[in-house]
Amino acid sequence: MRTTLKARNLELSDRLRAQIDRKLQRLDRVAHPDAEATVELIANASRANDASHVAEVTMITNGSVVRSVSAGPTPIAALDTLLDKLERQIVRAKEKPRRTHLRAADETHDVLAREGVRSMATDEEVERREVPSIVRIKRFDMEPMFEEDAIARMEELGHAFFVFLNAESSRICVLYARRDGTYGLIEPVVGGRP
Repeated sequence: MRTTLKARNLELSDRLRAQIDRKLQRLDRVAHPDAEATVELIANASRANDASHVAEVTMITNGSVVRSVSAGPTPIAALDTLLDKLERQIVRAKEKPRRTHLRAADETHDVLAREGVRSMATDEEVERREVPSIVRIKRFDMEPMFEEDAIARMEELGHAFFVFLNAESSRICVLYARRDGTYGLIEPVVGGRP
């Protein structure tokens, strides 16, 4: 793991640098091998003694950005408190389902592979195929929710899209994940009326 140390209102001695590096080695077992960490130590003279030093760590591990801030009477005490939080955040980030656009790319690859096999079918096989039909219908109760709640629910389920009843407009809407990490919303309009 690559580490960058910064200090404000505080001098970084070699001893302090060595302590910080030793403490950050604890994260090596949960972080990605190519992880990068930026540690910033801040000394505040105007703060109470028990919070006079602040430690901030921003870590990029396996594409996820994890950040934590903690205060303490010394820089090392602040860092110790922060490491516990940071370790939990890294583990949580690793356990999250893969991003929906990555999963959608895998699904696209599978569909294209199946279609490639179908394109090699003989004329007789094409004639024997049936007309596409609906093989499964899902019905579920909908409770009104706001867009933010729908995003949280979609991420919780790990889906690429989510159908919900919008609490603001009382309309059925479709929320979908875009490839750039943002979200889109489809809000049907019947007869051209909003």
